[in-house]
Amino acid sequence: MTDIKTLKGVGEKTAALFQKLNIATAEELVCYYPRDYEQFSEPVSLMEAPDGELTAVVGKIAGNVATRHVRGLSITTFQAACEGGVLHLTYFNMPYLKNSLKRDVYYVFRGCLHRRKDRCVMEQAGIYKTEEYGKLTGCLQPRYSITKGLTNNAVTKAVKQAMGLVDLSADPLPLKIREKQGFPGLAEAVEQMHFPENREMLLAARSRLVFDEFFRFILILRRMREENERAESVCTMLEVAQTGRLIEALPYRLTKAQKRVWEEIQADMTSGYAMNRLVQGDVGSGKTILAFLALLMCAANGCQGAMMAPTEVLARQHYESLLKLKQSYGLQIRPVLLTGSVTAKDRREIYAKIESGEADIVIGTHALIQEKAVYRKLALVITDEQHRFGVRQRESLAGKGVEADEKGKAVHVLVMSATPIPRTLAIILYGDLHISVLDELPADRLPIKNCVVDISYRNTAYQFIEKEVSQGRQVYVICPMVEEGESSDLEDVGSYAKKLRSALPETIRIGTLHGRMKPAQKTKIMEDFESGNMDVLVSTTVIEVGINVPNATVMMVENAERFGLAQLHQLRGRVGRGDKQSYCIFISKSNNPQTMERLKILNESNDGFYIAGKDLSLRGPGDLFGIRQSGDLQFALGDIYRDAAILQSASEWADRVLAEDKDLSGPEYAALRRSLLEEERNEVDFRSI
Repeated sequence: MTDIKTLKGVGEKTAALFQKLNIATAEELVCYYPRDYEQFSEPVSLMEAPDGELTAVVGKIAGNVATRHVRGLSITTFQAACEGGVLHLTYFNMPYLKNSLKRDVYYVFRGCLHRRKDRCVMEQAGIYKTEEYGKLTGCLQPRYSITKGLTNNAVTKAVKQAMGLVDLSADPLPLKIREKQGFPGLAEAVEQMHFPENREMLLAARSRLVFDEFFRFILILRRMREENERAESVCTMLEVAQTGRLIEALPYRLTKAQKRVWEEIQADMTSGYAMNRLVQGDVGSGKTILAFLALLMCAANGCQGAMMAPTEVLARQHYESLLKLKQSYGLQIRPVLLTGSVTAKDRREIYAKIESGEADIVIGTHALIQEKAVYRKLALVITDEQHRFGVRQRESLAGKGVEADEKGKAVHVLVMSATPIPRTLAIILYGDLHISVLDELPADRLPIKNCVVDISYRNTAYQFIEKEVSQGRQVYVICPMVEEGESSDLEDVGSYAKKLRSALPETIRIGTLHGRMKPAQKTKIMEDFESGNMDVLVSTTVIEVGINVPNATVMMVENAERFGLAQLHQLRGRVGRGDKQSYCIFISKSNNPQTMERLKILNESNDGFYIAGKDLSLRGPGDLFGIRQSGDLQFALGDIYRDAAILQSASEWADRVLAEDKDLSGPEYAALRRSLLEEERNEVDFRSI
């Protein structure tokens, strides 16, 4: 491995910034692919400029450049005389423009243009000198996810250097697959991903690298399935009366789907063989009570059960819910909560209870699989929101249940996911698991009211948010970007919070949340929101799992056009969790009729599986520039909706290769074998949590 500090211009300070992006070596940098590409089209006249789309126009400053301050936010406005009319421009927190723009100079203004009555408007448009813009036209310029203090230009320069240092000659994808699929070699694919010569070569490179991800993932799954198939369980269980009594005592009736899935879980756990089951169900379909029933059955059989959640907040919520059931219905269980923030003293006590068997149910985060956690008789492992952990992490926890004198036996594994993946894809992605689907919601749930609008609706939305907060409710606002400057046409959390601060009364408490914050900081913010100490939370998609706030009734998503429908549905699942009417507002910067029609599918249904199916049929392989479905498993590049055909192809090739050479022992598979061993050795990665 080559330390990133060996690159020219990367000293201690810059290396520390790269470290924030989890990049410490040249090899990791080469695999840090652009999140998007800037396509600089030729400027057009205002009359030709399409409404609601990214475009570029040439103009000169007309009149005064004025800056005013509103509640700590500086707003700079001016007009530009362009071919075909006058362009009205607005900038937030950029007061220096007043002195830097020259009157007699032609500039190219590039941004999302909107026609409002008789005015053409752009907000936060990029400003280029004409000769500077001319050099960029016709090219695809990489745009990387960056952090404060690190520019896109700095990352680009570092990647170019790293490409010359990293040896990519050993291609893990067998030659016959590359030839049959028409894929470029690894070195060429990586080069074209970072610095594409044209769109066609970029698509070919991306297809190759996405295939690699899916192919290796499926091969590992197939191996695991063989290991797990018909493995005896570490604990032979019997049906117990406690679960039936709890079901009867609950203040609500289980749905038909819940009853069916519970019967499947119960049959697995009493079969004598290890359960490997995925329970897929929309938000609110009742997965958690099924998990609790399985834990209760496990404890009643004298064994231990563990439930791992992706965030501390969600783990604590599960623990408190289970305690409430214990107290309300006299359940004979001894649960403990184990998370990273537990004090050293309390952790030692909890470890002792787990090791002695005094604790029969353990709920927590990744702390459950750390070396110091030793279980007396772990027989059931439940992972909530499985895609946040991945296959290896799940196996790490399951491995805790194999006792020294019972080699070859395995624990029951129950995986829960609210990600509505179509069954055809779920069979491939969860190839080592049997699949149960909760396709029914409780009858008393109030359906969420949805609306899809353009940015002209923003002020109305702000007024609605103010009204909901005044009634004691809470609000989520989702932005696709973390920081200003990551992309000129996308909203970012930092700037948007300031914009919202100037638009809402000072009494409304606004907080921000994103994935680059330290875990303790994220937990604190989510706890503040959950406890009602915050009214509006401006966040990235980091909140799509891991927080349950029944008092939150509004979800507003900016740049909704850049997300997949399934992920928008996941975000929508953060509201509608209480007994009050909830609302979801999807704001699109694009007025493209096809884009708006796609988003309006969210108005048609609150059924995640219907929406996922629509998403699958609408998103093609050429759709490169949306925000990837970050909640779906752990792929760096692949998107299971956009790349469904590649996923299917990778699955077929994996079956073909294993049928031909089960152990991949042939010389043509040497590089692939090394690649798989390296991937299987990877440590648990919780950076995305």
